[in-house]
Amino acid sequence: MLWLISKYALTALMVVLISEVAKRSDRLGGLLAALPLVTVLVLIWMKLEGQTQAKIAAHAWYTFWYVVPTLPMFILFPFLYQRAGFWGALGLSCVLTLVLFILWALLLKRWGIDLW
Repeated sequence: MLWLISKYALTALMVVLISEVAKRSDRLGGLLAALPLVTVLVLIWMKLEGQTQAKIAAHAWYTFWYVVPTLPMFILFPFLYQRAGFWGALGLSCVLTLVLFILWALLLKRWGIDLW
């Protein structure tokens, strides 16, 4: 139980730390948010919890493919924010990302990469 609490605490601390840094510096906050810190932590948790090499490698492999359709959101969000407000921009960005996930998965399936 202590292990699980430690995992939650460290992961939450990262999110809070990045949001606090972002309040003070847009650039540094953006850089920290863009780093794959959560993925690195997940890989560490998986290793420490005895997951197989294949399972850990598969997680990294799929993470790469799932990141690609999220990237347009970061370009679209600032544009939409000025026109639709925060919640509107966030909602539209999420819908766009979902649509891009589906299209991306269909496209990759042609090359034998199954994201479903």
